[in-house]
Amino acid sequence: MLFPKFNSIHGVLLIDKPSGLSSNNVLQKIKNFLGIKKAGHTGTLDPLATGMLPICFGEATKFAQYSINSGKHYRVIAKLGESTTTYDSDGEIIKNRLINFTDDEFSKALKQFQGNIKQVPPIYSAIKYKGIPSYKYARKGIKTPRINRTAVIHQLICIERRKNFFELEIKCSKGTYIRTIINDLGEILGCGAHVILLRRLQVGSYPINKMITLNKLYSLVKINNFFLKENIYDFLMPIDSPIASFPEVIISSRSASYFRTGKMIKISYFHKSQFVRVMEGKKFIGLGESDNQGHIKPRRLLSNYK
Repeated sequence: MLFPKFNSIHGVLLIDKPSGLSSNNVLQKIKNFLGIKKAGHTGTLDPLATGMLPICFGEATKFAQYSINSGKHYRVIAKLGESTTTYDSDGEIIKNRLINFTDDEFSKALKQFQGNIKQVPPIYSAIKYKGIPSYKYARKGIKTPRINRTAVIHQLICIERRKNFFELEIKCSKGTYIRTIINDLGEILGCGAHVILLRRLQVGSYPINKMITLNKLYSLVKINNFFLKENIYDFLMPIDSPIASFPEVIISSRSASYFRTGKMIKISYFHKSQFVRVMEGKKFIGLGESDNQGHIKPRRLLSNYK
């Protein structure tokens, strides 16, 4: 534990994950470096991938699961003519094929990946079967059931295509496998394809300019922050940022005292069934669930912390 003072940190850091590390590797490095016990990431990025990986600390971990449901924004570069075991360049090439399609055929193929689509997750993925990640079975050559999933592609644009490489920008729903899009596209084109570079640009509405690399994080913590223009807290997003898309309900101090003890409260002006961010004035106190009769039931409450 190098920096015990950070054990009481609460909020979200938007880590710019480097390539070559798993999301869990990044999480453990940060926990060990800062001496933090309670932390978790909000959704997995492939080891090959770089980009935004929200890491929740302390009380923010209570709301991490809701950030996983946020939309994602990616840039991907893929190579045509080769299919691999993992659908990316980390895997072994299993088939080489000639590239023989027209520009019009390429455009038509891309249009098949817009709106609601069905995907079969890669065998090398973090999806669990009987409590064990699928990739662990795959490494041993064991086949596991893979079920079709629905993903929503909000936007898919071809940035550039040159020879046997192309670059796409994709905005999509949670649970979308970019590797599967590239592999499936390659099959439609009859030549195969795999990911060689993948970068997650954004998760939900988190600001891109708040991303921080591991190296910068290390330097901000190690150097005496008193003399720096920036410190770790300049990059720390609020505790309730994972649920920032939920509507805000402001309650009185009296209602807040009931809410904090786990009791349902009545809000006369709010009649809609959904999750809400409950505020006592400007202070966030927890996640509630409202009904169509104006009741709000506590779901996740903040503990007392300094």
